[in-house]
Amino acid sequence: MQKEGQEKKGNKVAVVSGSSSGIGLATSLALARNGFYTYATMRNLEKSAGIIDAAAKEKLPLQLVQLDVNDERSVNSAIAKITAEQGRIDVLVNNAGYGLFGALEDLSIEEIKAQYETNFFGLIRLTQAALPLMRKQNGGIIVNVGSVAGRIGFPGTAAYTSTKFALEGLTEAISYELEPFGIKVVIVEPGVIKTNFLNGMVVPRKTSDPNSPYLQLMQQMNATLSSMRENGSSSPEVVAKAVLQAVTVENPELRYLAGEDAVTLMEMRKKAPSDEEFRQMLKQNFSQH
Repeated sequence: MQKEGQEKKGNKVAVVSGSSSGIGLATSLALARNGFYTYATMRNLEKSAGIIDAAAKEKLPLQLVQLDVNDERSVNSAIAKITAEQGRIDVLVNNAGYGLFGALEDLSIEEIKAQYETNFFGLIRLTQAALPLMRKQNGGIIVNVGSVAGRIGFPGTAAYTSTKFALEGLTEAISYELEPFGIKVVIVEPGVIKTNFLNGMVVPRKTSDPNSPYLQLMQQMNATLSSMRENGSSSPEVVAKAVLQAVTVENPELRYLAGEDAVTLMEMRKKAPSDEEFRQMLKQNFSQH
């Protein structure tokens, strides 16, 4: 692992948010293993043991930086540090985020706002901080980690899904804005991934209230997600591979699906004669778990 303050200006520089576990950890390691000087950033550096051990064992060009996407001072401080040490950011991977589980009526406005603050506004905050440097160097690539839930809505995930739908629109819009500056923008859309994401989902107390009119639906969805995680999900490395592909090809695509379930779902939607028939297929799938 690269010691703090050491520079490797011959390498392309990558910055990854939410690197303490799962997709962020796998992506940071994949980039470092492929020659990128990687800044693995996370809100809580106490959760960095896994990535520290892996990077040290393999002597990877990787450095940890504290960065909380919800804190403007933290974001600006991290970008200033990277700018001072490297003078460039070739790859920005916006990965930090979490899931909020529950029917819309059972969620408070505060809980929904908090979901957007991290998943959407946090991403915007970090992107805006990095863009002046990326424009100055006239090039780079931004990879937003979205979800197949940004293309397909699922019950019990209204808050989370809507942040990912918003991210789809944001990604597509800024891809036009940044193209004249040589900056490419892509979005990677994972399906269900074997990470701590589902275990770490925020489940408000009202969601499991026996008096909630949505209790049965939420229990059914929880069983479906658990089954998918155990039997049909992909590893975080599948997403890391998609990110690596996007940042190493000359002309990346706008969207990359990651995981067999994501590909299958999008094929189902594409082949369905109508939205209603696709909805019925999804409902049938949920009822099987």
